[in-house]
Amino acid sequence: MIKLKNITKEYKGEVILKDINLSIKKGEVVVIKGESGGGKSTLLNILALLAQPTSGEVLVEGENVALLSDYHSSLYRKDFVGYITQEYYLFENLSVYENLLAPLVTQNLSFEEIDKRIDKKLRLANITEKKESQVAHLSGGEKQRVVIAKALLNNPKLLLCDEPTANLDDKNANFFFSLLEELQAKGVTILIVTHDKRLESLEFVSCYYEMSFGKFL
Repeated sequence: MIKLKNITKEYKGEVILKDINLSIKKGEVVVIKGESGGGKSTLLNILALLAQPTSGEVLVEGENVALLSDYHSSLYRKDFVGYITQEYYLFENLSVYENLLAPLVTQNLSFEEIDKRIDKKLRLANITEKKESQVAHLSGGEKQRVVIAKALLNNPKLLLCDEPTANLDDKNANFFFSLLEELQAKGVTILIVTHDKRLESLEFVSCYYEMSFGKFL
């Protein structure tokens, strides 16, 4: 389903990624471990078409999506990718509901369909009780769960997770792991980058990779 071929990324003369090769089948859960600054987030941004590789191919179902125009890249993200980002990227002055409403208002959905979808994703992320709360009043862990709900809004086929459990306590981390297992059972392909050791013993993870200084070890 997804194949990275000889991906290299340079920025201001610095090599961020070097000759990355990776194949992920549909429905696999892949974890890339490594300390901060090793290139993991850059790799996710390339898969989300938020960054371009300096060289190499990003093949998704046989198509080199790195060559897509800005317009078609945005459609790819809307229709194919969910991204649990390390930064929250939430509107602090809006409610949780309003933050999830924003990406849906341009779609051809009724208000009833929108409400049902938002309620379902909040339930999946275990954050329903904060639906009407202003984001500015949430804890870091609660904001993280809103970001998880937001990433699931468009029922992505590929879920990218950048340190998704960094702000979650054990209870909510375990809830998130159960959610990943449920999504995998539905055929969602999942790529997680992390240095959280709690992900090292999950039975449903297909494979683990270690990354350091832009290379797989």
